[in-house]
Amino acid sequence: MKFRRVALDGCASVTGTVVVIDVLRAFSTACYAFAAGAPEILLVSGIDEAFALRDRLPGSAVMGEENGKPIPGFDYGNSPQPFVEDGFVPRRLIQRTSHGTQGVAASVGATTLLTTSFVCARATVDYLRAAAPRGFPPLGPEQVTFVITGWKQGLWGDEDTACADYLEALLQGGAAAQHGAPDPAPYLARVYDSPTGRQFADPAILHYPATDLALCTSLDRFDFTMTVARRDGLLRMTPARA
Repeated sequence: MKFRRVALDGCASVTGTVVVIDVLRAFSTACYAFAAGAPEILLVSGIDEAFALRDRLPGSAVMGEENGKPIPGFDYGNSPQPFVEDGFVPRRLIQRTSHGTQGVAASVGATTLLTTSFVCARATVDYLRAAAPRGFPPLGPEQVTFVITGWKQGLWGDEDTACADYLEALLQGGAAAQHGAPDPAPYLARVYDSPTGRQFADPAILHYPATDLALCTSLDRFDFTMTVARRDGLLRMTPARA
């Protein structure tokens, strides 16, 4: 299996199997929302698009952020916290974020499109392995492209790169990876040490609470990954198991 990495500006050219990564926090939050009962999440790139879709689909709720901050008028921010508390009424969600949903919307050439983070890493690997063509060994697709949505110069987005590195190590490890290798600790440490991760340790940055960082690094908390299908002109994300 071969691996490729692209940033947001390279998404339009990718084809085949594409895994869009956003650890802090879009695709961690999405996992918590699914676990809380959300039936599907519609992904959009624009704020106005999110509002328009909520108006078009009564009963839906919008969640997301702009530059990390909650968007006025959205029902939820980009935090997993509301979905671990009592009170969430399961319903369709519409998600717009500055990085994660942008990567999905731009990956127009993908034939298999997944979203992931550390909270569903093993399930993502299991799904990719199960995606091998019929009659071939369970090694997954020939090439996987990881979209590092948070990448910017200066190690920005290293939390997403760390997740890609971990997924790649698991996929390359074969049967050995099923028994606990590689050690996830160094990869998770990079999330905390990344420029974005360090902002969660600053109590003055209210839109980056420390509790979110802990929730987003809860390795393999969920036994499902997330797949995206383009249907009826919408990007529909749902949980999926191998």
